[in-house]
Amino acid sequence: MPHELPPGQPWPIGFAATCLRATLYILFVAALAQGAYYEALHFHEVRFSERGFTELAQSALLLTASALLLYTRQVLKVLPTLTLLMFAFVFSSLIREQDAFLDHYVFDGAWQMLVTLVIVPTLYLVIRARRRFLAEFAAYANSFSFGLFAAGVLTTYVFSRLYGRSAFWEAVLQEHYARTFKDAAEEVVELFGYALILIAVIELTLLARRWHLARRAG
Repeated sequence: MPHELPPGQPWPIGFAATCLRATLYILFVAALAQGAYYEALHFHEVRFSERGFTELAQSALLLTASALLLYTRQVLKVLPTLTLLMFAFVFSSLIREQDAFLDHYVFDGAWQMLVTLVIVPTLYLVIRARRRFLAEFAAYANSFSFGLFAAGVLTTYVFSRLYGRSAFWEAVLQEHYARTFKDAAEEVVELFGYALILIAVIELTLLARRWHLARRAG
């Protein structure tokens, strides 16, 4: 795998292309919100459970993001150390979303073991190539993709956890409290966070493709 960094200024994105992508992302997020609405409206037996639309959509978003990161690293060969770390993070989140299935059909604690098998070797490789990683991060940090990825992480792993606390919803609903409110709030916000992460990875893949073409043209 080549080790040169991407060119400093990849080919710019036109205004029309930006508007098209923004429109597609708006429609995508709206479709996810509508899916969660239909789940709450029509699928009472499974809503906001492991077999409901929201949980399945979360897994689909993480799986797609993982595949795109592998494509960026293995095919486009851009930012290989950075994309390896991002892949480990996203793929570990995908494994974590299957915790109930793994605990039931494999063994209790299976997801923790699988996440460890992904994270530990990845951290070893990244730390070993830390200078390379820091150079790649500097090339990526000022991109639109990085901002979206950071927003997705904050939404999913910070805000959704705090917003979905039972104590918060007990304070809001008081005697009308039901766990469904808490589950819906946490899972739907988490779904939006994963959507941001996927959009960030799509933007990274498109950026990497422009870097890849610019490198070949140069």
